[in-house]
Amino acid sequence: MRQRGISGHEIEPKQMTEPITLYSAEIDRDPFPAYQNLRDHHPCYWSSSANIWFLSRYDDVSKAAQDWQTYSSTSGNLIDEIPGRTGGTLGTTDPPRHDRLRALAQVAFARKNLEHLVAPSRAVAARVLDQITARDQFDFVGDFSSQVTVETLFTMLGLPQKNPAEIRHDVVLAISTDKAARGKNPAQNAAFQGLADFIAAEVAHRRKNPADDLITRLAEAQIDGDRLSDREVVLTTSMFVVAGVESLSSFMSIFAMNLADHPDIRRRIARDPTLMPQAIEESLRFNTSAQRFKRTLTRDVEMHGQTMKAGDGVVLAYGAANRDERKFPNAEVYDLDRKPTGHLGFGAGKHFCIGNSLARLITQTSMNMLLDRIPEFSLTRRDFDWVPSSNFRSPVTLPLQIG
Repeated sequence: MRQRGISGHEIEPKQMTEPITLYSAEIDRDPFPAYQNLRDHHPCYWSSSANIWFLSRYDDVSKAAQDWQTYSSTSGNLIDEIPGRTGGTLGTTDPPRHDRLRALAQVAFARKNLEHLVAPSRAVAARVLDQITARDQFDFVGDFSSQVTVETLFTMLGLPQKNPAEIRHDVVLAISTDKAARGKNPAQNAAFQGLADFIAAEVAHRRKNPADDLITRLAEAQIDGDRLSDREVVLTTSMFVVAGVESLSSFMSIFAMNLADHPDIRRRIARDPTLMPQAIEESLRFNTSAQRFKRTLTRDVEMHGQTMKAGDGVVLAYGAANRDERKFPNAEVYDLDRKPTGHLGFGAGKHFCIGNSLARLITQTSMNMLLDRIPEFSLTRRDFDWVPSSNFRSPVTLPLQIG
C-alpha cells in the first residue's frame, strides 16, 4: 500500500525510512553511500524531511540541468535559499533574463581578463608555502586554500584585501544551514547581507571612480546599451565571492584530500606537472564541492514510476550523478587516467559555472606549486569537521602532515 508524505505525495512503504537526510553531519561528512542507495533503489525520491525531490542518476540530473523550461531556477537554486537573492544572480534566473545577465558578466570573464591573475596567485602561493614548509604540519584550508583564493579573488575584483580567515568565516556562515531549523537562521542571513553591503559600497565607489578590475568591468559592461543594474552588480559580485571563497577553496581542499588518500597519483603529478589538468577534472567528478542544487518544476513530470508535480522543488544531486556507474565505469575509483568527459562538477546547461576557467587556472597554478614544494603529505586525522550545508561539501579544516 502506498502512503502519503506531509506534502501529500504518494510514497512507497520502503521509503518511509529516509535513504538521505540533508540535515545530518553524516551526509556532510560522506554522502556517497546514501547517493548509491538513491541511484540504485530510489532514483526519483521524495524526501518528506526536506520537502523536496531528489534526482541522483547521471542521465536524469544532466537532462534536468539542461531543461530550464521545466526545471526552473527563478525560485532560487539553493536548497535553503538566501533571502533577497532570487532574480538578481545568474543562478536564480532563467532565459531570457539569465542570458542577458550572463552575456554582460561574460565580458568581465574573458580569458584575457583572467591571465593577469596567474602572477598574483603564484605570489600568494609562494608566500604561504614559505610559511608552511617551515613547519611539520599545517591546515590546508586555513593556511593555504583560503589564503590563495581570497587574495587572488579580491585582487581580481578590486576589493580591498581583508583577513582571509575572517572572509572565509563569513562566507561559510552564509552558505551554512541551521540543522535544527532546517533552513537559514538570522546570523547566516546577516552574514550574506554584510558581504552584500560591503560590496555595494565598493560598487558605488566604482561608479564614480572606475578602475582596472572586475567590479568596474561588470558595472561598465554593456550590450546594445544594456547594462547591469547596481543590484545585479552587487548580487553577482557577492556570489562570485561566495563561489570563489567557498566553492573553489573547498574544491582545492577536497582535491588535496584526494591526493593525500592516493599517494601514487600524487607522486605521478609531482613528477609530471602536465598531469595536473586531468587530475583536476577527475577530482571535479569524484568529489566536487558543489554537491546539490535546487530547481522548481514548471509542469508535472513522470519519472521512474513517480509523479513530480508543478511547483515541487527538485534537488539535482551533481555529486551523486558524478559517481553513477551507468555513466562512469568504476565510478567509486579515483582514476587519474579516466578523462571524465561530461562530468557535472561545474553543473551543466544554461547554469554551467561561469567561473570554471578561473577555478581551473587558480587550482592548477597553486597546486602545482604546492606539489613542487611539498610532494609528500598525509592526513593527520580523519575526524575533522565539515561545513553544515545542504548544497556544498566542504571541510572546515584539513590537517596535513608534511613528509
